[in-house]
Amino acid sequence: MAAEGIRTNLALRTAGGRVFHSVIVVDDSGSRTLFCDGRDVVGAGNDWPAEEIIASARVLFVDHIGMAGMVRASRAARAAGVPIVADVEGAHHERFEELMPLVDHLVVPESFAETRTGIKDPRAAAERLLRPHHRAVVVTCGARGSWYIGPGMPKAAHQPAFQVPVVDTTGCGDVFHGAYAAGLVRDMDLAERVRFASAVAAIKAGHRGGQAGCPGLADIDIFLREYSDRTEHD
Repeated sequence: MAAEGIRTNLALRTAGGRVFHSVIVVDDSGSRTLFCDGRDVVGAGNDWPAEEIIASARVLFVDHIGMAGMVRASRAARAAGVPIVADVEGAHHERFEELMPLVDHLVVPESFAETRTGIKDPRAAAERLLRPHHRAVVVTCGARGSWYIGPGMPKAAHQPAFQVPVVDTTGCGDVFHGAYAAGLVRDMDLAERVRFASAVAAIKAGHRGGQAGCPGLADIDIFLREYSDRTEHD
């Protein structure tokens, strides 16, 4: 993390706490199966970091691990006007419904969207998920791209997936979320953010491994420029 310029001095340290440990099996098509051990994973701190630190953030990113801490941080961020991006895959926690109204940008896989709405069509599911407090809802569909909608849009729009040779899909959803949040910091509009995030996920899919395939900004700019040139000539 230090090599990537990520500060860890504010990370909560807990005796016995640890990160997820996963064994990931990737087949010849690039699809993967994950075997995860989440025992003793603590998640977000219930009272850390301090609210003034949360209020100083450009974006708050939340998920469903350590729900009490996620709810607290989201309330502090909302009070300070900090946009909140959520990556959630399940609604099993008893406090999950407290978190949902606090989220500004809901970016979810189609499996969650279908479970949440009962609608199989990701376009219609994205439209159903949109609430007045949302700035955007994005439903990701892997190789079929993603659907997104925001306030003032009459219908959800489609962002096709970039067509690339797939080597390993591990981490594609994670980098999509991270790139979407980075797009917020870079003041991109919704369509730009989703296209940017889709490009990052496509680049990652072309590399084996998790962290090793995450591109930098220069790599993304080159990819988008070369992809645009190629499609224009095609």
